Amino acid sequence: MAQRKEQYLVIGGSGFVGRHIVQQLLDRGDSVSVFDIVQRYHDVPFYSGDITDETQIADALKKSGTTCIIHTASPPAGLNDSALYFKVNVDGTKAVIAAAIATGVRKLVFTSSAGVVFNGDDIVNIDERVPFPEVPMDAYNESKAKAEDAVLAANGKNGLLTVALRPAGIFGPGDRQVMSGLYQVYERGQTHFQIGDNTNLFDWTYVGNVARAHLLAADKLDAPPPSPPLSTLETPPRTLQEVPTMNSAEVELVCTPLPSIDLTTGTHKVPTCEARPLGPYVTPPANAEKIEAAFNDPNPGPSNRPVVRTRFDQFADISVKRAKLRNPETSPLQVAGQAFFISNGEPCYFWDFPRTVWHQLDAYFPDKRQKRGVIALPKIVGMAAASGSEWFGWLTGKQPTFTRFKVTFSCATRWHNIEKARRVLGYEPEIGVEEGVKRMVEWWHSEYAAGNHKQAH
Repeated sequence: MAQRKEQYLVIGGSGFVGRHIVQQLLDRGDSVSVFDIVQRYHDVPFYSGDITDETQIADALKKSGTTCIIHTASPPAGLNDSALYFKVNVDGTKAVIAAAIATGVRKLVFTSSAGVVFNGDDIVNIDERVPFPEVPMDAYNESKAKAEDAVLAANGKNGLLTVALRPAGIFGPGDRQVMSGLYQVYERGQTHFQIGDNTNLFDWTYVGNVARAHLLAADKLDAPPPSPPLSTLETPPRTLQEVPTMNSAEVELVCTPLPSIDLTTGTHKVPTCEARPLGPYVTPPANAEKIEAAFNDPNPGPSNRPVVRTRFDQFADISVKRAKLRNPETSPLQVAGQAFFISNGEPCYFWDFPRTVWHQLDAYFPDKRQKRGVIALPKIVGMAAASGSEWFGWLTGKQPTFTRFKVTFSCATRWHNIEKARRVLGYEPEIGVEEGVKRMVEWWHSEYAAGNHKQAH
């Protein structure tokens, strides 16, 4: 029996991430509609409505025949309006969930944020087991965390399958937030200033990779887990010792070696006993030609290095058992009911990213920047200046452009472990950070040359 073709509704499909998702769905021949408050494109059916109104959402779901919702709608980060964030991100997401359940929609993919676990402290290679902070960093991330909780709690209700993706530092063509801020700094001739010592690694994610992760999540939402949930067993286990060990399908999923991510850095081969340069020798080793040929092979195939797990690893047998016992209805090795960090897998030093953007802008405006040495301000000085900026903004009633949040953001280490997304979703970034910056700046210049750059300010 042929599988029914999905009918997608992208909520927030006129926005930055939403539009890239719509385009990728169109590119692969899928049927897609958009629900938003503003229509910016006219190539798919459009439904105008308020995300907090369950009736309007349900009406769009019925008229479009939606089977899969991809919910990307959110106010941009950085606004001083907590009420707006909670209205749209929390109340709006709950309305989406209620409408989906009421109309029998099968799938819901939610765009959360990597910032849901950020409270200003350093984040180093964390995975999805890290809980939300007791004190959130700001209203945007707090509202995203509450919305994510609601989405994952709805998994299984009236047959609805849900998943939450947590992209980090999204950038690319169509971005009118990151690129806008960096261009303002460039235009004001302030690119030689730096806050902090630039030793903090930071995750940036190309928007096309983020969009592709959403499609993968939607495609695999109804894929069965590699082992049945504990709740379906004849005698569900009550202790960790009673939880079955991973079966062969689970072992294959977590123990297959993953390739390195080297889109920007290029491939770097690690010599092994079976594939290495020979170097100087008196007597050649056995199979010398085979060893050297294996190292020089441009298509070496999958690695045969064993995947070593410790008890602290999220995919160690003991960790998987704990996750299953914590939620007997789902498995950490399935898509439904889970959250996934999404990034390029190429964390870079924070200030290296804007400098790459400014370097690309130099190609379009060769005489605009003067060569200056970097002036690095300590974080404490930046915080003092940001406090002054916020105080001045409060006095004048204007939104400050330089804030303590931005200082904290630019000085913190923030990079995430995306192994779960790679193994369970099958996600691999396709566009590297460097190539993504080139595409973003090329798009920005085309907007600038057309006189449209003012719209981003």
